[in-house]
Amino acid sequence: MRSNGLLLSLLFGLLSMSMSAKALDFSEMDKTVSGFSNIKTVQIAYKGELVWKKAYNKANLNAVTNIKSASKSLMSLLVGMAIERGDIDSVNQPVISLLADQFPNNPDPRLKQITISHLLSMQAGLERTSGRNYGRWVTSDNWVKTALSWPFVDEVGGKMQYSTGNTHILSAIIMEQTGQSTYQLANRWLKGSGIAVQSWETDPQSIPMGGNQVGMTPSSLLALGELYRRGGVTEAGQRLISEKWIEESWTPRTQSRFHRGQYGYGWFMQPFAGVQGYYGWGYGGQMIYVFPELELTIAITSQENLPSGRTGYRDLLHAMVSRDIIPAILSER
Repeated sequence: MRSNGLLLSLLFGLLSMSMSAKALDFSEMDKTVSGFSNIKTVQIAYKGELVWKKAYNKANLNAVTNIKSASKSLMSLLVGMAIERGDIDSVNQPVISLLADQFPNNPDPRLKQITISHLLSMQAGLERTSGRNYGRWVTSDNWVKTALSWPFVDEVGGKMQYSTGNTHILSAIIMEQTGQSTYQLANRWLKGSGIAVQSWETDPQSIPMGGNQVGMTPSSLLALGELYRRGGVTEAGQRLISEKWIEESWTPRTQSRFHRGQYGYGWFMQPFAGVQGYYGWGYGGQMIYVFPELELTIAITSQENLPSGRTGYRDLLHAMVSRDIIPAILSER
C-alpha cells in the first residue's frame, strides 16, 4: 500500500509539472490586448507548449495574415539554409558575383563591395526602397535592377538603411542560384517545422518579394520563432539550420535610427524587462518575439494596413510583453 501511495504521489507530481505551464496567468495581458482595436491574434509558446492562443476584434485565429516585414526574419533563415546547402558560398560573397547582369551600366564602384552580409544587416549604403520610396520602387519594371541602381546615401557597411530592396535582392539571389522559386523552396526546405507560406507576392520578373507581402497563419509565425528558440531544430528533432547561423543572425551589427532596437541578420534585438529578446517586426504590428533564456516565444498579428511605428503601437506591444507576459513567465519559474 505504501508503494502504491508513493507511486500515486510521483504520478501526481509529474501531472502537476506537465500542467504548470497551463496554469500561467495571462489575465493582465488579455486585459491589455482587449484595449487594442487593431490587434488580431496572440499566441504564446512556453517550454515548447502552446499555452495561449486567442483571436480578438472578431479576427479568425487560423486566417492567413500578411506578415509584412516580419518576413525579413524568414528571408534571413532561407539565406542561411542556402549557404549551408552550398547554393551561396558565404555571407561574404559579393553580390556582383551572383547578379552581375542586374547591375546598372557604369555602376558606382562601391556596388562591387556589397556582400550578402551587407544586405542582411541593412548596411548596403544604398538609398532605401522602404518608407516614402516604397511606391516608386514597386511600380518600377524591375525591382532588383531598380534597387541596385539607386544612389548611395552612406558607405557600404555604414549606418542602417532599412530597405526591403535589400531582402528582395536576396530572394533574387536564391532563385538565381537554385533555379527555383523562393516560395516553393521555403515550403520544401521548411517542411516538418510547422512553418508554411500560404501566399507570396512576386515582382514583374516573378521573383517572390523578399521581405514583404508574405501570407502566413499565426501558428506558422509562432513556429518560425520556435525553430529559432530551439536552436534550429524542429519539434521532432530534425535540424534545419545551424546554431551558428542563429548566433550570427542575433549578433548586433547596426542600430535602427527610428527606435532602440539593434539589428542583426533579419532580426531586431533588445532587452525586455531585463531579459534579452529577439524579434521580427512587420508593418501594422506583425510581431514574433523569442526569449531563449525563458524558453518563450510570442506571435502577434494585427491589422496590416495601419502603421505601428509612428503611432506608438509597436512600443505598446513591447510594453505589454515586458509588463504582462514576461512577469507571468518569471512567476512560474
